Amino acid sequence: MPQTKFSFTAPRALARRIYELVEAAFEEDGWPVALTDIDEDKGPAQGIETVDLYVDGAGEAEAGRLAQLLADEGIEGRFVREILPETDWVTTSLEGLKPVRAGRFLVHGSHDRDKVRANDLAIEIEAGLAFGTGHHGTTAGCLETIERIVRNRRPRRVLDLGTGSAVLAIAIAKLARIPVLATDIDPIAVGVARENARLNGVGAYVRCVTATGFGHLEIAAGAPYDLIVANILARPLMKLAPQMALHLAPGGSLILSGILVRQRNAVVAAYAGQRFRHVSTLTRGDWVTIHFERTR
Repeated sequence: MPQTKFSFTAPRALARRIYELVEAAFEEDGWPVALTDIDEDKGPAQGIETVDLYVDGAGEAEAGRLAQLLADEGIEGRFVREILPETDWVTTSLEGLKPVRAGRFLVHGSHDRDKVRANDLAIEIEAGLAFGTGHHGTTAGCLETIERIVRNRRPRRVLDLGTGSAVLAIAIAKLARIPVLATDIDPIAVGVARENARLNGVGAYVRCVTATGFGHLEIAAGAPYDLIVANILARPLMKLAPQMALHLAPGGSLILSGILVRQRNAVVAAYAGQRFRHVSTLTRGDWVTIHFERTR
């Protein structure tokens, strides 16, 4: 499916205001929003920045929403729409990226198999259409937290909610040799996840199913879980807090990521209201990975 990019170029202060408005308006849709400085030579007061929103398809509905957003805020100008060609972005990005280490884990492409060391827990991710290659700060933060929790708490029932390319599910299965239920809303991602688990020798441990949130019989059948991992986005994670509490065993661990540093306190507050105790926060760049424990 082709993508559409909407771009708005403006002086820095206005661009950042528009960025915040667009990010808030489209956060639940999961569309990426980027802010890029294109004129650094004029100083902070005169700098020019561009706000980009990427959506799937032709973006007809999103064009209307963006126009209305600007009109409601009294902002002059418009977003320029550009149809992008179909591109396998994971393939493209992996070709230029080095392997990523996170604790004992090494996430790499097939072209970097020679970088694997004797004691590594190597996760080879074939280029596909799903996100989660390990190069994003959220994935790497989850891997570090997973290693610590699995080593210290030895969970036996695990759910990877929003698995993407199954990096986290594969990591848990390789580290502990225990069954992991991996779910995603996107059937394409589920297919990629299933194949990645097989390629990494843990196909017998990782069960992949298509599900929206907790809406699948297999999720209910496996509850309560000792460990739930969810690398999604802050707002959906906050909405899922009551369901997380229902499906996690007392004393169980919850790892959340896909959360910006500035969103951390809101997420912690949402889960505190559902009988979760904050254990730790790991920061990598602009992103945080949060470890909670379900109180008894």
